[in-house]
Order: sequence, then C-alpha cells, then structure tokens
Amino acid sequence: MLSDIEQLARAFNCAERVLIITGAGLSADSGLPTYRGVGGLYNGNTSEGLPIEAALSGPMLQRDPALCWKYLAELGRACLGAHANAGHRVIAELQRLKPQCWLLTQNIDGFHRAAGSPDERLIEIHGQLAPLYCQSCGQLEHDLAACLEAQLPPRCRQCAGVLRPPVVLFEEMLPEKALDSLYQQIGQGFDLVLTIGTSASFPYIVEPVLRARAAGSFTAEINPARTELSATVDVYLPGKALDVLPELLGHISGDRICKSTL
Repeated sequence: MLSDIEQLARAFNCAERVLIITGAGLSADSGLPTYRGVGGLYNGNTSEGLPIEAALSGPMLQRDPALCWKYLAELGRACLGAHANAGHRVIAELQRLKPQCWLLTQNIDGFHRAAGSPDERLIEIHGQLAPLYCQSCGQLEHDLAACLEAQLPPRCRQCAGVLRPPVVLFEEMLPEKALDSLYQQIGQGFDLVLTIGTSASFPYIVEPVLRARAAGSFTAEINPARTELSATVDVYLPGKALDVLPELLGHISGDRICKSTL
C-alpha cells in the first residue's frame, strides 16, 4: 500500500495539468512572518491599537500613508533580508518537469521568481513588493532598500508624490489580469491541485481545490496545521514545506512512470 507522499508523487507523475497554490507558510521557512496562526502577523492589533488589516489597507494608505508604510516597511525589510528556500526551488523544479504545472501564490516576496519559477506560469494574486510606483505620476522606483532606509512614506523623486508597492492591500480589488489568468486556467481543469502553507482563508484559494475534487481530480495539502481543506483533500501531509517538498521530489524523481495503482 502506498504512503500518502507516494500517492501524491504518483498522482503528479500521472498528471498533465497541475496547479500548486502557496501561502505564507512556505516563506516562513525563509524567516518571513506568517499572516495567521501561531506567531501570525494578523493575530493582534498594532501599537496604535488598530487591527493590522486596517493599518495595511488601501484607505489607510490614502489617509495616513506614514502609518501604512510603517507596516509595509516591516514586510519589505523582512523580504529583503531573506531568500528563497529549498521549498521554492523544489516547486520550480516541479514546474520544469511539467510544462503545464501552474503556480498560484498569495506571497508578495518574489521568492518563486528568484527560485526559477517561470513568469508565464506564475500567478501572483496579491502582487509583489517591487518596483514601487508613484500614485501621482506613475514614475517607477526600483530601489526598494533605499526607500526603506529613508523617511517614510517614500516619495517620488520626480513629483514628491507618495510611492506604493504593486501589492493588494486590504479593502482593495485583486488584480484583474491575475484573476483572468487564474480563472482561464481553472476553466481548462487540473488533474492535480496541491496547496502548500496556506490557511485557505480566501474563496479563490479554496475554489480550485473544490472544483478539482468535484471533477474527480487528485487534491493534496502540505501544512503543519490542519485547515478547512484538510478533511476534503485526498492526501493531507502535515509538516513544513521545507521538509516535505524535497522528500516529495525524491519520490517523483525515483518513480517517473505513471502506473494505474493510485
């Protein structure tokens, strides 16, 4: 009888179209904070007594850009001080092995791209931290590190307008291009959907898994803690992505032939 990780490896080898969904838990192994759960960034209030969702919101960026940037800068410094880990690199290798392996990430750190995931099959649903752009004139600023070292909020060199990153803040709409790409791919169906390190708090994360289950496709989750998806997937693998993914790749590399005994 196959173990859970062997079942997932066999399903990957047999699949043609794959969707991998990643959340903050993957980058936590690089030293970045998670958003919810143990030690999560969003578990409590800020020093100003505000929910972090209010501090990191689109309306706050307009009303009090210095306060919003106080917490954007925390994320920015954490990302600049960390690097892609083995989990990111395994995912890039899985995409190399499968030309129709897509990656949907909630993370804004850019680590997937740095690890080698191809731009054309990477959907950054919450955007990314750089380059910054001016909200007044649109001028781009590529030196995020220099902006974070200067007085906050960072200002445009051309017009002195407030800069912002191309991320989705709370109370803002998701990027239309990313959504269109996601639902175009969901419409084509996936043979395997794998979630990694996400609390699965958003409908656009849960929906691909539920659609795959309804279509009879294989679904799996890698996460230290159980989520609302854990009971619905075919395989739940408890543990850190940094530990589980290299082991998974070992099974995939060692069994590249699709067999019918899933």
